[in-house]
Amino acid sequence: MTQNQHFDFIVVGSGIAGLTFVRDALPHGSVLVLTKKDRAESNSNYAQGGIAGVMSADDNVELHAQDTFRAGAGLCKAEAVDVLVQEGPERIRDLIAAGARFSMKSDAEGNRLLSLGREGGHSKNRIVHAVDRTGWECERTLLGDVKDHPNLHLMEHLFVVDLAVAQGPEGARCVGVWALGAPDGEPMLYTARAVLLATGGCGRVYMHTTNPAIATGDGVAMAWRAGASIANMEFVQFHPTTLYHPHGESFLISEAVRGEGGILRNRDGEAFMSRYHAMADLAPRDVVARAIHAERLLHGEPCVFLDVTHLDAEHLRRRFPTIAGRCAELGIDITKDLIPVVPAAHYACGGVRTDLRGRTDIAGLYAAGEVACTGVHGANRLASNSLLEAMVFGRRAAADVVSQAPAHTEAVGGLAPPSCASCGGDRPASRPHAVEAFRRHMAAVMGDYAGIVRNDADLASALEQMRRFENDAEMLCTLHGPDPDLLQLRNVATVGRLIIESAASRLESRGLHFNTDHPEPLDEWRHDSVVRRTGASTRA
Repeated sequence: MTQNQHFDFIVVGSGIAGLTFVRDALPHGSVLVLTKKDRAESNSNYAQGGIAGVMSADDNVELHAQDTFRAGAGLCKAEAVDVLVQEGPERIRDLIAAGARFSMKSDAEGNRLLSLGREGGHSKNRIVHAVDRTGWECERTLLGDVKDHPNLHLMEHLFVVDLAVAQGPEGARCVGVWALGAPDGEPMLYTARAVLLATGGCGRVYMHTTNPAIATGDGVAMAWRAGASIANMEFVQFHPTTLYHPHGESFLISEAVRGEGGILRNRDGEAFMSRYHAMADLAPRDVVARAIHAERLLHGEPCVFLDVTHLDAEHLRRRFPTIAGRCAELGIDITKDLIPVVPAAHYACGGVRTDLRGRTDIAGLYAAGEVACTGVHGANRLASNSLLEAMVFGRRAAADVVSQAPAHTEAVGGLAPPSCASCGGDRPASRPHAVEAFRRHMAAVMGDYAGIVRNDADLASALEQMRRFENDAEMLCTLHGPDPDLLQLRNVATVGRLIIESAASRLESRGLHFNTDHPEPLDEWRHDSVVRRTGASTRA
């Protein structure tokens, strides 16, 4: 085994949560950033809509909090929401000071102001955006802010296999990570005072998703294997409007399109959302996704349609250049044609359970961004709160780690490598097409039995199947050794099983979890669902 390397802090992932942490930690020690793809490839980079924050005189943090609580369906943690809305505006101003080029407008006196949009569930215009590529702009800004710092060590195309956890007199402590570079190499140990998981989401558990290929739930799966608490995995947000086209990949049609006045219509041209919610097309995402699902079933159609043809054509092209361009490539002129849309897995409201400082229940292990469950989102994320949460809690995690006395992890011994690190005899090569077929089979089970609408029998069947998938993936990893494709497959299987277990344990419907056998929210289930390595589900 190669000699380990030691750093002050390790960050797994290079999205907005991770880079915010990096920026604040760099003055206090060496920071290793590990990413399995290119540094700018992350879920954050694909975020179109914007960042929610109180940035105008006609808005206030109490209203932002109320909107967040309303969307969260009774499960938001009041302290976490208060932190988010109070500290969020300053994090947005940090980005602006660092050079973020957000969309602007002029007032009657010619003053330049932020152009604030509105999205579903918001009572005010408070969405800061960079046209329809806000995540990309945030990534660009943060990377530019840290890339030349002498304390930064950024390694691309390294797959983090597992967390390194040592047992001491005070219990378990995360002392580093095992990471895999060359496909035919052995995992290498990197140690640190603290490790931040900022690995993003798990959309690739499902067939239809807005997430990039890297979103395989690695952080949640690693944390679960290490013994950390995982909370609220049943609350998977399906974005209501992704492009439906036989010749195109799933592509996000931002919530902001409806915020600008877009109208959802069924095949008969009916604007149907007023039948499902008082806010009609600006209803929270869970309501809109289920309404589209119901309309598709009612009419036997694969999609519904988003209509923006009544809006100013030039404004649409300026406001949504990426969406307009992508649709045009497929022969859809959004200024004249209806946009076919369908829900797709978009965001995980659950994840590795943390406190308000980003701490997990394993000492030395932190989490921020989509991989974490901070309590902000509850049972349903309010639109554009995700980038804000990533920045707010990424910074809080950094403040906490730099305040801690250094742990003596430089000479850690006795840590066993991951179970996939070696196997007897020659290792057979994995076949990419076979891995993809395996993943698609799992994704089909998740979509059919643990998607937008669920029931007890489907969840029981899905759990049985996913446990078999997980066992098979584990055996393949042991047989083939450290193969990144198989390790991601194992993580997808683990996260899929955690989603199903959590969904099966919640005998009600709340927010993003809708079970036709238990269609109403119940006060007795107004708690987090928490799963630990022991397999026991608990209330908290």
